Amino acid sequence: MCGIVGYIGGQQAAPVLLEGLTRLEHRGYDSAGLAVLGSSGLKIAKKAGRVRDLSEVLPKRFGGKAGIGHTRWATHGPANDVNAHPHTDATGTVAVVHNGIIDNAGTLRQQLTDDGVELVSDTDTEVLAHLIARSKADSLEGRVADALAVVEGTYGIAVLHADFPDRIVVARNGSPLIIGVGEKEMHVASDLGALVRYTTTVAHLDDGEMATLTAGGFTTYRQDLTTTNRAATIIDVDPAAYDAGEHDSFMHKEMLEQPAAAERVLRGRLDERFGTAHLGGLNMDARETRAIRRVKILGCGSAYYVGQMGASLLEELARIPADAEPASEFRYRDPIIEPDTLYVAVSQSGETIDTLLAVQEIRRKGGRVIGLVNVVGSAIARECDGGIYLHAGPEVAVASTKALTNMFLGFALLALQLGRVRDLSIADGKRLIAGLNRLPDQIAAILEQEDELAVTAARLAEAESLFFIGRVRGFPVAREGAQKFKEISYRHAEAYQTSELKHGPLALIAKDVPTVAIVPSDELTDRNLGALHEIAARRGPLVVVTHADVDLGDLSDGLLARIDVPRNERELDPILLTLPLQLLAYHAALVLGHDIDKPRNLAKSVTVE
Repeated sequence: MCGIVGYIGGQQAAPVLLEGLTRLEHRGYDSAGLAVLGSSGLKIAKKAGRVRDLSEVLPKRFGGKAGIGHTRWATHGPANDVNAHPHTDATGTVAVVHNGIIDNAGTLRQQLTDDGVELVSDTDTEVLAHLIARSKADSLEGRVADALAVVEGTYGIAVLHADFPDRIVVARNGSPLIIGVGEKEMHVASDLGALVRYTTTVAHLDDGEMATLTAGGFTTYRQDLTTTNRAATIIDVDPAAYDAGEHDSFMHKEMLEQPAAAERVLRGRLDERFGTAHLGGLNMDARETRAIRRVKILGCGSAYYVGQMGASLLEELARIPADAEPASEFRYRDPIIEPDTLYVAVSQSGETIDTLLAVQEIRRKGGRVIGLVNVVGSAIARECDGGIYLHAGPEVAVASTKALTNMFLGFALLALQLGRVRDLSIADGKRLIAGLNRLPDQIAAILEQEDELAVTAARLAEAESLFFIGRVRGFPVAREGAQKFKEISYRHAEAYQTSELKHGPLALIAKDVPTVAIVPSDELTDRNLGALHEIAARRGPLVVVTHADVDLGDLSDGLLARIDVPRNERELDPILLTLPLQLLAYHAALVLGHDIDKPRNLAKSVTVE
């Protein structure tokens, strides 16, 4: 959601901060602002709209070598100049930027008002600036700690104070903050993408941790100001991965990177001799693996849908009962945590707050949880007992493509390893490994159909509403397809089990409501084709994603398009059936003129509940 950047060192801060905010635009926001601290004190500039709008109103004299910046996603109060961050106290001495939500902001605002403080914004963040200003502690660290002691909720904050011009104080609780170590300069950001142009030496703060940044280095400590001595590490990341290059959008770039991303996640993990996978990051031996009696997968949005695909893989290959559940609902039903259940948390960013809180609930109750994440050092990765790193490379576009594909492959590897420890035969293990090795080339072959898929997408973009349907393995594919289509094209799209059409949704089938049907060549092909005939009989236009050996019979009259994908092993087919749906959504959004990488009302990393 919101984004934070901070800088202190020998350069002018404002250009560094603006560059960082630009690289955080994918997170979703509706206003932006900067605060810099120079010889003439604290200066603030903020503006509703995009970072470019902020740049246009930035005063020419906006000097200072320490500063903080923010892109805001409106929670408390509408998107306007006043509610934009940074927020200050009444004297303009303290400036604060904040990600997260302060749950007791209403009570704190009332207390401040009763004490004669005049609040100028609708935000929860403003109370932090006033609380810090009212503290009598001798140090800025002490004043920030005093303020946080009365705050309930989630936050990632960065604080400037005119009386302490040599430092920035930051703190984290449930919202990510990463410190970047430069040459006689320090950076901080809520996302690695804002840092990699300047440094790849970083330190991730834990919940409940604070840090002080000066031009010469950083120190970390708990809120009682006892030190934690966190060390920085060098991360292996190419700054060019955060550049769209010759592509019109990051989403397009990332879709085309999927063959290489698939190769990376599989590399070194397949054991053809024994027909199994090696996932040392799970931190489980064979005895512990055999003791697993159930798998529960937790994710949000696309991660939840690919979790459903993963559950199917685990049941088919490992013969372990498995299901997926939205992480956002999990902890609120007071779940029963079973010692013989393996919990799997799925998140591209590793910072999704709903999933992180679900992980913490499981850990509190003594459960074992592993993570499928794409960001090394992320909060979920650090909270889990083990995990599978996705190796998809940085994913900037809000709509997940290559990370989703690698999530599926991560589940395939997990299912293969668990299956071989249990009852999966070596012959089936080798069959699956051969299928996994074919996938990168098959993914590339589907992406080569882009021009034909663009024509189909343009026709679908004309519809105000669409259905996506599939059965069993195909249903989560349909759900993911509908998700992609609605989130970037803004067309209404619903997913249903094909078998459920006749139990209600069939009433909505009409000539202006296309249906995208997932029809693999499998044991349910005939039943799927029967449902397609029911749609065609009601003059519903059809787009069928299928295999070349499937005979669609006399459906040609209502057929907008037939999309053939290569066949693999039946367990692995779902990811290949998903790929054309990414391209359909992308080209529909392109035809409609939408901002594909930054869809309205959405964010890449959801860090508030």
